[in-house]
Formats: sequence, structure tokens, C-alpha cells
Amino acid sequence: MANPLFDRLFGRHAGKATPFLHLPDGRGISHAAFLGRAAQLAHVMAQAGLGPGDRLAAQVAKSPEALALYAACVQAGVVFLPLNTAYTTGELDYFVENSGAAMLVCDAAKAAGLAPMVDRLGARLETLNADGTGTLADRAGTMPGSYPTVDREAGDLAALLYTSGTTGRSKGAMLTQDNLLSNAETLAEAWRFTADDVLLHALPIFHTHGLFVATNIALATGGAMIFLPGFDTDAVIAHLPRATAMMGVPTFYTRLLDDPRFTRDLVAHMRLFVSGSAPLLAETHRRFEARTGHRILERYGMTETNMNTSNPHDGERRAGTVGFPLPGVELKITDPQTGADLPRGEIGQIEVRGRNVFRGYWRMPEKTAAELRADGYFITGDLGRIDADGYVHIVGRNKDLIISGGYNIYPKEIELVLDAQPGVLESAVIGVPHADFGEAALGLLVPQPGETPDLEAIATAMNATLARFKQPRRLIVIDDLPRNTMGKVQKNLLRDTYRDTFAPG
Repeated sequence: MANPLFDRLFGRHAGKATPFLHLPDGRGISHAAFLGRAAQLAHVMAQAGLGPGDRLAAQVAKSPEALALYAACVQAGVVFLPLNTAYTTGELDYFVENSGAAMLVCDAAKAAGLAPMVDRLGARLETLNADGTGTLADRAGTMPGSYPTVDREAGDLAALLYTSGTTGRSKGAMLTQDNLLSNAETLAEAWRFTADDVLLHALPIFHTHGLFVATNIALATGGAMIFLPGFDTDAVIAHLPRATAMMGVPTFYTRLLDDPRFTRDLVAHMRLFVSGSAPLLAETHRRFEARTGHRILERYGMTETNMNTSNPHDGERRAGTVGFPLPGVELKITDPQTGADLPRGEIGQIEVRGRNVFRGYWRMPEKTAAELRADGYFITGDLGRIDADGYVHIVGRNKDLIISGGYNIYPKEIELVLDAQPGVLESAVIGVPHADFGEAALGLLVPQPGETPDLEAIATAMNATLARFKQPRRLIVIDDLPRNTMGKVQKNLLRDTYRDTFAPG
């Protein structure tokens, strides 16, 4: 037997003195040194009684040691459960209990507050700080620098990622070795990554984007990463001259564009900029290309599937689209009510099938059966369409669909019109309760810095572009849109805030 994920991503780099991680303080960590640290951590797990299939939950700051913890889990056959560093103790209680995690690794500053919960659940608590210190690091320091890799099969569980849980309890997506490995290899080929690439990595590693896309691609190709603790404009600008590629969320790119130091000359040597986790505004696409000469590559994925589609590396990257299904991924648009396939051009729910699609939701067989069809297609919950040239367009989430007076309203269609209006930086359209129509569309506008959108002029412009039933019943100017860690607009919070907008009286 073997361990496909470890062998392909990690094992083949054993003994390599070539750089893997470049750190902000100028230090470098070779592939061999990184794997040596992972082996030490794997020994700590084994000594603590964790075996293949057991879960390890980690709520720790981004660091080389935190990344080595992921590698250690893969090598030991332990299921890795990375957790958002912003989660509260109450949220962690649910994740640890639901997952049955045998160990929780946290920052030392949180250990005292988490200890009673961990004790109650029968787990073990270890600490790992941003600077690489902590009880876990102390134990690892006494361990051998090699570890006998545990045999695993392609279908064995490698990671458990909990969805954001905007409606109801978060669901644990079960990701197998093959889910992660197949997607890493597909993306490395699609985006032309090689061992010569140096990826500027400023993303968190508790999320699919930073861990299973960015990191796994670098590992699959033997490349290196400039490993920043987070996004800081000064740091990114300082390190860009040493990079060949960068992955980010839209906010990264808008912040760079706001800085006059971000110039065409600064990124003349760069090969690729990738954006994901939230929609990239068409205006950002245009500004970025005008400033740098580079066209950002936008793609589409989710926790349960990793990446599903991508704009082409070689070919037209169309703003407002997420490109084509990746090799090995089947994508179709279906009727949300009947599940029947819809013709090209029509809006419906997006379903995908492929080696990248997860095994199901942890301990939620009913939810799994409702969203993962018997033929392998996963109902993503996203609404979209495929245009005449085959490009996929994301229209919004199924739960964001507005049904007003019996008519279906797709927020993205309206947001594209609003975003194009003078004085508007970005917008969000939500459905809120309405006595006559059931619910009505409400448009929330964020102004360009120093500008005040003319709401009457915008309403007039909508009359020429959108059918009356699609137009928001009201437009409201707000300071900004609430976003999660990855930059995605949290429309559930907007719906809660503005739900009484059309209330009588």
C-alpha cells in the first residue's frame, strides 16, 4: 500500500535542500527541513494515541509550524480539521464535539478558556503560537525527524472542513485523499505551475483557498512560497519582485490598486494573478489590467468540491465569468424544482461531478442525501448559466434568489447594473419581506470614495435596462458591505439588518 496524498505532495521532496518557504524575516525553510518538522509532529500525535481516521482540530495562527501540522496529519493518517481563528469558544465547542476530535491545538493565550470544554469532551489540548512556540512544539522538539508514513487509500478521509453555516448549523465536508490530490494536480496543469514558480501566499490556511489550492499546488510542483502571515499591502509590495504568481481574494487586488507603488514595472516579471472566494468586480478587472497589463484569472470553487471551473490560462479571461469546467469536472445547469437539465443560456442551479467532489457531510446522512445525488452530482446551491461560448456565469446563491409577486429575481443581474452607475463602488441586492409582494428587492449601494450616488439618476438608468419587476423598490447608500474572512458578502446579515424596510407604518 501507500499514502497517495503524502507520497505525491510531500514524500517526493524528502531530502531536498531547495527552498520551500521564504519567510518575511528573511529566513528560508527547505523542503527537507519542513518535512523533518512534520515528522516530529506526527510522532507527537502517535504518542498521544491518535491513529488513522482520528480527527485533529487546529485553531492556530498561520505559521510554518501550522502548515507542518497539516503535513503531519497526512503522514500519520489523521484527519485534519483547520478552524477559522475568529471562531468563539461556543463555536469551537460545536466543532470539537461534532467532529469527535481527539486533539485540539490552539494559541496558548486561549488555552485556559478552552480547557474546561476540551476536558468535558474528552479531547487533548495542545498549544501552538504564531512564533512556533507552544506545548506541541516543545514535544515535537524531542522527537525523531523521520516518521513511518501510514498507509492510506485514495478514498480515505484526509480533511474535514466546516462550511460557514449562514443557515443552521455548520456542516462538516468530508474531503478524501483523492479529492485533494486530483484537484491539486488538475490546477497545477491548468495554471501552468512548475518547480520554478514562487507563489506569494498571503491567504489564511484554515480555508480551502489558502490550504488546498495554493499550498497543494506548490507542493505538487515542487515550487516555493513566500509565506506571509496575512495580507499587508506594504509586505506584499515588498515581496512581489521575488514572486512569479499570486493568489488572493478580491480585497487583495483592490487594496493594491489603491496604492501608487503598485505599478506595471513592479509586476512586469509576474506570470499569473488568480482571484477567488468571492466575486471580482468587472471594474477591478479593468483597473488591474490598465494598471499592470495583467488580466486576473478568476475561478470558482467551494468547500465541498475545491475548484470546479477556471478562466483559461491561455485564452480569453472574461470578466464576470468563472471560465470553463476544469478537466475531469462535469458541470450542468438544472431546474431547482425538478432537477431537469436546462438549455444553455438559462439560469438554474449549478451541479458538479468529478473526483474533486467530497464524500458527504460528517454525521449528516440526510443532508448528504439531499445535496449529493446518487449519480455523483453535487447540488452546489449556486445559481448560474452557461453562455453561448461555454463560459460559466455565477448569478448568486439559491438562498439569495428573490421571489417577488411570483417572479424570480436574480440579484447578480441587478448588481451588475448598479455597479456600473456613476459614484457607485459596489452594491448588494437582497430580498426583504413586503406585505403585497411577499418579498421585494432592496438595493444597497457603497459609494466611491468622496462621491454621493444620484439615486434618482440610478433609478432612471435601471428603467432603461431592467424590467420593472426586477428593479429594487428602494435604494439605500451604506458605508460598506459586511464580509467574511475570505471577502464574501454576508447577505444574511444584510437581510437581518434591513428586514423591516418595507414594514407597514
